[in-house]
Amino acid sequence: MALGIELLDLAESIALKAGKLLINRPSKFELDQKSGVFDFATQMDHESEKLIVSEILNSRPEDGLLGEEGANRISKTGITWVIDPIDGTVNYLYGIPGWCISIGIKDESGPLAGVVYSPATNSLWKASRGGGAFLNGSPIACNEPVALNRALVGSGFAYDIEKRKFQAALVSRLLPEIRDLRRLGACAVDICHVASGSLDAYFEAGVNEWDYAAAGLIATEAGAVISIEEGIWNGEKNMVIVAGPTLHPDLSAHIHAGQAY
Repeated sequence: MALGIELLDLAESIALKAGKLLINRPSKFELDQKSGVFDFATQMDHESEKLIVSEILNSRPEDGLLGEEGANRISKTGITWVIDPIDGTVNYLYGIPGWCISIGIKDESGPLAGVVYSPATNSLWKASRGGGAFLNGSPIACNEPVALNRALVGSGFAYDIEKRKFQAALVSRLLPEIRDLRRLGACAVDICHVASGSLDAYFEAGVNEWDYAAAGLIATEAGAVISIEEGIWNGEKNMVIVAGPTLHPDLSAHIHAGQAY
């Protein structure tokens, strides 16, 4: 636990530095297309990852890296940092709050520590394995118990138009069964909203490890259940479902009903 806390403190300090860089949005953006025209990185994604990587390697030069914008290296210590320099790039581009910096740390046993920082909303979530979860320094816990028909559920949608058709079918089936649906625009922050009780649940297909590496641990330490499944439909990447212990199995069953995913 001591190592986890030490690394958590380092991750928090780095996230705050990245937040200071990013809160001053440029007047003009440069966009690099990734998987499609709707999936892109800005120059600030690259600048944020560059800062984060530099800070990590200054303190931990032998650790491994897995970054959304390509900062990858094999670990020599058993510790790997999983970085999303801006989760919610579209929010950031449009000046909508909810984008964040996500820094997760894992070892051979799994997630060890994680920080998710949303500068625009002054929200910093963090957790270390076995050490609980916190929002701006105060302990947090997910909402429990919550019935499906009382659940406020968050989600996100794919960049690929064809895959959105499947997602629309799922939402059509799910909406009559829940309190309401929210689409806020950043996977890591949305999972953290489950951890701190601003959402009752969250699900999304097509996410990557850097989207949930930090937030998943934060949610788990806050008492939530997180399931990550691969290849749910059309060869899509991971499906993540996060909710309290009572809600999670019911929500999961409705998501998988009819094989829309």
